[in-house]
Amino acid sequence: MSIEIDTRPLWLIIGIKALRPAFYVILALIFWYLVTMPSPEGLSPEGQKAIAIFVVCLILWVSNIVPLAITSLFAIVLVPLFGVLSKKETYSLFGNEAVFFILGAFILAGAVMHSGISNRIALNIMDRFGGSPKKLLISIFLLSAFISFFMSEHAVAAMLFPIVLEISKGLNLKPGKSNYGKLLFFALAWGCVIGGVGTFLGGARVPLAVGILKETTSSTIGFLEYSIAVFPLVVVLLIAGYIVLTRFFPIDIGGVSSAHVVLEKRIKGLGKMSSHEYAVGAILLLTIIGWIVFGEGLGLSTVALISVVVLFIFRLVRWKDIEEYVNWGIILMYGGAIVLGAALDKSGAAGWLVKFVIGNWQGSPWTVFAIFSFLSILLTAAMSNAAVIAILLPVSIGLASKLSIDPVILTYAIAVPAGLDFMFPMGTPAIAIAASSNYINVKESAKGGFIMFITAWVVFNLIAAFYWPLIGMGYSK
Repeated sequence: MSIEIDTRPLWLIIGIKALRPAFYVILALIFWYLVTMPSPEGLSPEGQKAIAIFVVCLILWVSNIVPLAITSLFAIVLVPLFGVLSKKETYSLFGNEAVFFILGAFILAGAVMHSGISNRIALNIMDRFGGSPKKLLISIFLLSAFISFFMSEHAVAAMLFPIVLEISKGLNLKPGKSNYGKLLFFALAWGCVIGGVGTFLGGARVPLAVGILKETTSSTIGFLEYSIAVFPLVVVLLIAGYIVLTRFFPIDIGGVSSAHVVLEKRIKGLGKMSSHEYAVGAILLLTIIGWIVFGEGLGLSTVALISVVVLFIFRLVRWKDIEEYVNWGIILMYGGAIVLGAALDKSGAAGWLVKFVIGNWQGSPWTVFAIFSFLSILLTAAMSNAAVIAILLPVSIGLASKLSIDPVILTYAIAVPAGLDFMFPMGTPAIAIAASSNYINVKESAKGGFIMFITAWVVFNLIAAFYWPLIGMGYSK
């Protein structure tokens, strides 16, 4: 067993060890000051405590010194402890429909991945349509985007990563040096990011935003309604993403025949498609149809949970097979975020914050939309997109009421851009997974990602301004 000796100076080691406790002491002092200071005019004592809890959670989310889920649990504890909301109301909020939709989506995605049908589809598409370097690149890019319509984008990246890695090795691409190797992994990551905003299923951030919206305003967004609104954005970003990637990293190989050897070997290893795969695929298809047709009447979570129950009734999946796919940390995170959003709204803190920050500002609805969408996509580069929604959405809903803007529109302004970080691994698991290949690095990701950052923000705002009115969506109530 090897032993590592820390050769740093003793004073430096002690200083680093002391930083964490010092951080918590400072955080506790900030919280105590915010709670005990004289209440500002127009802010209730409950609202003051809600803001203090919000600030503490904001610092913890940004610093990431503890897991996001633990910060959310901390919020759930503090809200009733300081009397912002009652215990009954606080814990009932954790049973929000969005939380159960997310749980159902995780289980469905786990069943699909465990059955092998998603892997089979991916391999066959790449083998059939990847006849040249350009076609193989496009097939990986579009495939990762398409599958991210139906599964969490980080799950798609994790599923496709070993396949793309094998292809890269089969083509003898040098990590960090081969342009084509960089293209393949950027195509994987960016495809997941772009496809992930296409439906409610690409990431749990949209259900979270809809949950906060429904809890505070009783308004909601339908499954099909959302996809129709953002589909043009997905198409434009796929085209822009391909152009940016191929300009930054020109294809530097002549053929991909050795990649097909890898793909064919893996396809043969799967054997014939089983009845189990057909059954799981059919249930997923019926679930999506159910969300589109019955989602508004029955509720998205009800349809998702019905499908989950059917999977277990027909023994298409066992709990031990899919529990590794259920990210309980994300569920805890989102439950806590919904509680915090409701606390800010119901205590009057969100409305007071809006008044304090903007005063009597009378900006146009378009300006408000553009600012929030920019903040959302910017903050996502540095922190979890769920944290971004938990921070921005309650304030934006309060602003919507003041300026007579439809809160549904501002929910889009925050929820969609929160999934469009192309630059850094911190806010986007798909990029983190791709970067672990060593074929790409953070510097290259930031360089091309910045162009996509600007492109995504501009295109999103143009679509909101010119396309949404055509489908009956407007800024005003």
